[in-house]
Amino acid sequence: MKKTIVALLALAITMSLCACGSASSGKLVMATNAAFPPYESVDGTDIIGIDPEIAKLIADDLGLELVIEDMAFDSIIAAVQSGKADIAMAGLTVTEDRKQNINFSVPYTEAAQVIVVKTDSTITGPDDLKGKTIGVQIGTTGDIYAGDIEDAVIERYSKYFEAINALTQNKIDAVIVDREPARVFVNDSDELKMIDEEFTLEEYAIGVAKENTELLDKINASLKKLQDSGEIDKIINKYISAE
Repeated sequence: MKKTIVALLALAITMSLCACGSASSGKLVMATNAAFPPYESVDGTDIIGIDPEIAKLIADDLGLELVIEDMAFDSIIAAVQSGKADIAMAGLTVTEDRKQNINFSVPYTEAAQVIVVKTDSTITGPDDLKGKTIGVQIGTTGDIYAGDIEDAVIERYSKYFEAINALTQNKIDAVIVDREPARVFVNDSDELKMIDEEFTLEEYAIGVAKENTELLDKINASLKKLQDSGEIDKIINKYISAE
């Protein structure tokens, strides 16, 4: 299900794209993939989660109306590059490859890649993935890491829950996924467990078009205020229980 305002977005796209993109018309359009709890997910007709709540505070600070566009994860960066969206927020990890295509704000939280397997699996860490069939979401850092695993067969899915379903149906051996969504998936199923060993620590940030430096500066200023005030921590703690 998507939460979109098609007519308004179409109008924003047809307007000349200035340095602030559709933000110049009073809207902040956020591209996301709403199948990544607790960062973004669908609740009825709404898209909820950590990223939408942070984006709403930023939009309010900038005097803009937040509009959220739900799309395939591997379309998000292209949407920002083309001006169809102003920002990308989708549990988006900062990587060198992505920096070639978009600019990133200051990070607003940390994350990690982990392995999810069936409870009876003999896989205990990354070294055990050699020669296994691994599920990933297309275009994610998990997809990148899986590609480096010796003799692994990579099955790519448009959404993480599709990979998780394949795992529960014994079609694949493991899923590489970000830590917090992994916890959600594992908590929802008695058949799954999360391996404690992490691949790597990562940082999430907001993606902005290369030429849109004015908006990037404003977003960074808003993030600093939200971080200094503790608002971001409050939102994250609302969705993620402290360990």
